Amino acid sequence: MSNFNQTAPLPSSVAVLGSTGSVGRQALEVAAAHGIPVAMLSANCNVDLMEEQARLFRPRFCAMADENSARALAVRLADTSVQVLAGEAGVSEGIAACGADVYVNSILGEAGLAPTLAVIDTGRRLALSNKESLVVAGDIVMARAKERGCDIIPVDSEHSAIFQCLAAGKRSEVKRILLTASGGPFFGYTKEQLRNVSLADTLRHPTWQMGAKITVDSATLMNKGFEVIEAVHLFGVPADRVEVLVHRESIIHSAVEYIDNTVIAELSKPDMRACVQYALTYPARAEGPTEPLDLFAVGKLTFAKPDRENFPLLALAGEAIGQGGAVPAALNAANEVAVAAFLREQLSFLGIAEVVGETVARMGAARQCRDLDSILAADREARAVAQELCGKLSRRS
Repeated sequence: MSNFNQTAPLPSSVAVLGSTGSVGRQALEVAAAHGIPVAMLSANCNVDLMEEQARLFRPRFCAMADENSARALAVRLADTSVQVLAGEAGVSEGIAACGADVYVNSILGEAGLAPTLAVIDTGRRLALSNKESLVVAGDIVMARAKERGCDIIPVDSEHSAIFQCLAAGKRSEVKRILLTASGGPFFGYTKEQLRNVSLADTLRHPTWQMGAKITVDSATLMNKGFEVIEAVHLFGVPADRVEVLVHRESIIHSAVEYIDNTVIAELSKPDMRACVQYALTYPARAEGPTEPLDLFAVGKLTFAKPDRENFPLLALAGEAIGQGGAVPAALNAANEVAVAAFLREQLSFLGIAEVVGETVARMGAARQCRDLDSILAADREARAVAQELCGKLSRRS
């Protein structure tokens, strides 16, 4: 990627958490294109790619959540000045010490919550791609961000779009948030058709190139359910004012409807680099890292209602945010377990929703959980229940 003419002030340094994942790699592309120094990298266990990134970007710190991987990386980087940190504590230590202007959190799953809170405690900008931080503990995350004066700029394409559209009016003037969804690879499928879909079928997303877990979540519409919960927390709107629209072309990334019935939408080619860049340069803009949008080539934009009957996880997410407490955390935990089993081909596609739904149904007391410790305890309990259910379904099949 070539360097761009600068039209916006850039951060003096950036930390990329989850740097070996899809969004993390794209964040590093943006940093490289703009010449932004990288202060810290973190990953789980991909030692090969982390070594490559560390040698290219020369951060002060590299943190590996997996301690064995950290030991292996330390040996490989012994000839450099990069300090390798280990475990969850090491990730938090690096966040506190690296002094980055902006932290991109693209860690996958509930594992991203502790780093989110650690970044918030620095008071620096958080470019948030880890939606599970808000799904699991949205009230706590947003309250702490307000207390610490931490700006959270969303990186998810939909929430980045909403964030930009909200600049057109006052929050009190917002009527609805229109959250778009691609519909995934199985749009229009019946329950009978879904019984026979394979892992390979599920991973063929029609418009986005993403990691395996989020691609599965897109296919089940769980990802859209999580995004409804995320929008409730980020933008302070009730769930019944967030409407999901299936938009197969993935050109309108979301929209905001105001009380005068004006709808403001954000349109662009589907490319996460644009979302990352805006989070780095906000409130200004820099020349784009993506191809311009050619509306003549697009030709038409279509919309449809989501199928909540054959894809029940979207509705379940709405119920979870309504119940509150640790119910969304239980929803996320069960989904992580079920999707992992599906990716190992130990659970059917329809089994994902079965496991998640039954787990949440068993977690009635979770709605009473309000503090972080009790929410995390509910998360652990939900994982155990989901593991048990996955085992039963696997043996039954």
